[in-house]
Amino acid sequence: MSADLHVDAGPLAALDDDPAFRLHRGGKLETRASVPVRDTADLSLAYTPGVARVCTAIAERPELVHDYTWVPNVVAVVTDGTAVLGLGDIGPSAAMPVMEGKSLLFKEFGGVDSVPICLDCTGVEEIVETVVRLAPSFGGINLEDISAPRCFEIEERLRGLLDIPVFHDDQHGTAIVVLAALRNAARLRGRPLGELRVVVAGAGASGIAVSRMLINAGAADVTVCDSKGIVHTGRTDLNPYKAQLAEVTNRRGHTGPIENALAGADVFIGLSGATVSEEAIASMAREAIVFALSNPTPEIHPDVARRHALVVATGRSDFPNQINNVLAFPGLFRGALAARASAITEGMKLAAADALAAVVGQDLSADYIIPGPFDPRVVPAVSAAVADRARIDGVARFPCTEAPPA
Repeated sequence: MSADLHVDAGPLAALDDDPAFRLHRGGKLETRASVPVRDTADLSLAYTPGVARVCTAIAERPELVHDYTWVPNVVAVVTDGTAVLGLGDIGPSAAMPVMEGKSLLFKEFGGVDSVPICLDCTGVEEIVETVVRLAPSFGGINLEDISAPRCFEIEERLRGLLDIPVFHDDQHGTAIVVLAALRNAARLRGRPLGELRVVVAGAGASGIAVSRMLINAGAADVTVCDSKGIVHTGRTDLNPYKAQLAEVTNRRGHTGPIENALAGADVFIGLSGATVSEEAIASMAREAIVFALSNPTPEIHPDVARRHALVVATGRSDFPNQINNVLAFPGLFRGALAARASAITEGMKLAAADALAAVVGQDLSADYIIPGPFDPRVVPAVSAAVADRARIDGVARFPCTEAPPA
C-alpha cells in the first residue's frame, strides 16, 4: 500500500470524521425480505410446513430451484484479496469494502442481487474447490481482484466445472468497455478497427483480456508490452499466457521498449500503472487515440496527451471518456441471468461491447466516445444484447430475446 493511502488506526470517532468512513460504518449492504410475514398463515407458507412441499418438489426435480428460489437471480462476488484496486495484496478482510461496493453497483445499476465473498485462501486448487462447493447457491460467479496469472487458470477451471456464468470482471469487464470506446473512437477518426495499429501497455489480467478481445473483434495489428518491454516470441521469460499472446500479436516483429512500438501507432491503451513520456505519445500517428487507464494516476496526464491525440480516455471520473467497468458487468449479468445462461460466451461479450458503443449514437465527439455510468440507457441495451446472444450461441436455458426490467 502506498504511503499516501495509509490510515492510522485510532478512535472510531476520529475515523468517522472522514466521510468515507462514515458512509462505510456498518457496511453498505443488507438483506431484505421479498415476501411478507404478517401472520401465522404467511409464516406457514414462507417456512414450515409450506416450505417442505417446495423442498420435496426440488428434490424430485432439481431444475425447479430456478423457479422457486432466489438462486437464478443472485451472483457471488468472489475474491481472495490479492489484487484489490490499486492496493495490491491486502487480504480478504481488507477487500470486503470493495466487494460490498461491487455488490452495491450490481444492485443499483443492474437490479442484480449479489453476495460478497472474501476467501481466506490463495491457492488455485483451494479457490476452485471452494467456489465449486458454493456454486449451488448462485446463478453466476463474478471473480474479482485475484492476481495474475492465477486468475486465468481459476476462471478457466471454473468455467469447465460449472454450468453457470463465470466472469472475471478485471479481465472481461475492462475489455468490453475498452472495445466499445475504441469502436467509437475509430468511428470518429473515420477508420475501421482492423486498420489501426494498437499498442497495449500491460500484460496482466486486463491487458491480456483487452488484447484478446480486440483481436476477436477484428484488430489485426496489436502489440503488447509488459514491464520488461515488448512481448514477442523470442523472449524466454514469458509465462504461458503471455507466450500464447506473443503468438498472435506483434506482427511487425518489434523488440525492445514500448517506445519502439508506439512510433507511428494509432492507439495506445495503458493498463500497466507505468508512465509513458510525452515524447513517446508525440511519436504516434496523427489523430492518435490514447486510453491512459491506470488509476489513480494515468500513464500520461490527459491534458498532456491531448496535445498530440484526437481522443483521450482515462479510468477517472474527473476527465471525459471514463472507461468504467460499471458500464459492463451489471447489464451483462442481468442479461445472462435473464436467459439462465450456462456460460458467458465470447459472442455475449462482443454483443455487450457493441450495444454499449451504440448508446453513444450520433452524439459522438472527442469528449464523448462512451456513455457515462448513470446513463439509464446502458443497462437495458447491454442486457438485451447479451440475453439475445446467449440464445443465438445456444447457452440460454430460458427462451427470451431481452432481459426483463430490473
